Amino acid sequence: MSVLGRNNVQARGLGSGARAMVFAHGYGCDQNMWRLVEPAFRDRFRTVLFDHVGAGGSDLSAYAPAKYASLDGYASDLVEICRELDVRRGVFVGHSVSAMIGVLASKAAPEVFSELVLVAPSPCYIDDGDYVGGFKREEIHELLDFLDSNPMGWSQTMAPVIMANPDRPELAEELTNSFCRTDPEIAKAFARTTFLSDSRGDLDEVTARCLILQCREDVIAPLAVGAYLHRNLPGSELVLVEAEGHCPNLSAPDATIVAIAAFLR
Repeated sequence: MSVLGRNNVQARGLGSGARAMVFAHGYGCDQNMWRLVEPAFRDRFRTVLFDHVGAGGSDLSAYAPAKYASLDGYASDLVEICRELDVRRGVFVGHSVSAMIGVLASKAAPEVFSELVLVAPSPCYIDDGDYVGGFKREEIHELLDFLDSNPMGWSQTMAPVIMANPDRPELAEELTNSFCRTDPEIAKAFARTTFLSDSRGDLDEVTARCLILQCREDVIAPLAVGAYLHRNLPGSELVLVEAEGHCPNLSAPDATIVAIAAFLR
């Protein structure tokens, strides 16, 4: 199967000669999570959506545990997709763990993206000395053990915490359903890859212009993480979105669109 079929790649907006804008989803999600944001850019870009292997409409048979045990495996897929579509000096928009996948892809193939939009990013989720990632190491291992033992219970418990916005329960329900659609064994492995990753050492090699888009209240990527990224990504811009939770692409799509458009302008 071609890379476009393997990753369920969907190209929309302007034609093949236009500048590309590539959207990448976060853990436990798929490209549908961009449905409220991506259409706003179709009149200016060739928009590209895809599913990470193991998610959404991707080819599950292509999942290779050794390859996807690190974020580099996902980054290599992203570079492969972009080269297949002849993406050069494009815009990357990545949510959550995909923000760092975009950073790694940009480092490996700097010609592909000239701008990175990092939505609710974190280079490391675990506190380490003076670095505040938001979680103690034992807390991360407790989360992973919970997922290993009870994937359904983990999804139902964690989705409302991650999404926040308790007055809009339909958002947490959508995230719960998305988690539950993912193959449980792949979900467990991707969680381990995500929450134990550490991309702090890769930040100073990024040459693309970066927007760090952060929610004011986010249990997964707290304000200290955004400040750290801003200090360590040369020439980056940090924008705080007036939103709760870890998924502004769903909970605050209009504010997300405005922030991205202003950065690209």
